[in-house]
Amino acid sequence: MNTAVRSTSLDPAVAARLKRNADGLVAAVVQEHGTGTVLMVAWMDDEALHRTLTTGRGTYWSRSRQDYWVKGETSGNVQRVRSVALDCDGDTVLVTVDQTGPACHTGTHSCFDTDVLMSADD
Repeated sequence: MNTAVRSTSLDPAVAARLKRNADGLVAAVVQEHGTGTVLMVAWMDDEALHRTLTTGRGTYWSRSRQDYWVKGETSGNVQRVRSVALDCDGDTVLVTVDQTGPACHTGTHSCFDTDVLMSADD
């Protein structure tokens, strides 16, 4: 359980629309502005979403570290947020970003660059 969730200033109307998992999180699909490439998937709680909306920097909840992380804060691979949209079910947000450097912690542009299981282009 995400016990580190703090009180937040997230707009109550937005918070009411979120359908969180048992840990209080929603999935965040991060897409590159301009190309449409899906860069990564991360997790957000209300506070991470609030920080993303107010700072314009991709901010997520790290399940392994049990803490917030701002993409690029230590690596320099910054995400400048262009838009944030909530899906029809309220359980996923789409974060469209301008990505500086690789988005994946492995050093690739996208977390989906290496293990393509099927492609209709082949």
